[in-house]
Amino acid sequence: MRISVYVPLLVTVVLAVLAPRAARRPAPRPAAWFLACAALVTATGWLGSLALLAFTGFAQIPEVAEEGHWSVVALRTQDPVSLAVAAVSALALAAGLLSLGVAAVRQARHLLWARRQCDRLPTGTELAVLDDEAPQAFALPGTPGRIVVSRGMLRCLGDAEREALLAHERVHLRGRHHLFQAVWRLTAAVNPMLRPLAEAGGFVLERWADEEAAAHVGSRKVVAHAVGRAALASAGAPRPAALAATGGAVPQRVQALLAPPPPRRTLPFAAGALLLTLCCASLANAASDSESLVDSAERAQCAADAGPAGAASAGHVPHGPDPCCDHRGADAHGSHRW
Repeated sequence: MRISVYVPLLVTVVLAVLAPRAARRPAPRPAAWFLACAALVTATGWLGSLALLAFTGFAQIPEVAEEGHWSVVALRTQDPVSLAVAAVSALALAAGLLSLGVAAVRQARHLLWARRQCDRLPTGTELAVLDDEAPQAFALPGTPGRIVVSRGMLRCLGDAEREALLAHERVHLRGRHHLFQAVWRLTAAVNPMLRPLAEAGGFVLERWADEEAAAHVGSRKVVAHAVGRAALASAGAPRPAALAATGGAVPQRVQALLAPPPPRRTLPFAAGALLLTLCCASLANAASDSESLVDSAERAQCAADAGPAGAASAGHVPHGPDPCCDHRGADAHGSHRW
């Protein structure tokens, strides 16, 4: 456990540094899935490692060891986690969980807001046109989701560009991109180092919608013009709290649309998958080692409590569990503890 418990923390740092830049180059759809999986796995590994470090350190406090019926000496000998490391891990764990709770409440409120906005729109059609001169275009997730476009935005675009804009927003709804955003926001709340993944994820989602819109209208240049004109028209206008065609880094999106389609690369995803597998395996190994460590410390404390007489008598029972160490279900007075 001495090394394996720190591996998820190291993998988190490596992916937080390398993944955002690497995810912008390959095809955006698999890149979005990879970033979502990376965020989930690394956030889980981060919390798990912090929890194991905090438990192992606090378990070496004599009062805690006495309550748990294990040997402090055995714990310190096999896995000497300092109290300072345990305290820092516990504080980081508590802060991450608290931040996760706050972010989850915000996400729930955002979804409720989107649903209320959908209910206020005229029913019967996927598209809702606002009688507003301010250029706006965004997708509202729901069941079903709605595409909202203002008359001011429609006046800024030609017929082909309007079709490209609507195709872009349909991709957001069909791909349920709001769920990807929720994953990145929640994991970034758990660990602020994952915020670069969330920022890269927002750009990748817009690129995903751009690429599929280009395939739908049959022209990458038309989509590039639609994205550029929509962004220029809405410059300075307040952005809605929803998936908008003018989101992300617009110049980079336009540049990518004017270039050939991105190639399908497997090497970055294979390397990332290897790191995520290493993270999961290391966390599982650390958890197993922690359980074995506690069992060993319990047996050591049992042998110490039994003394020489108990140890000698235990030598006549070569098979079966040691009755002295079977205190998980009952204590010394015979009362059960579950």
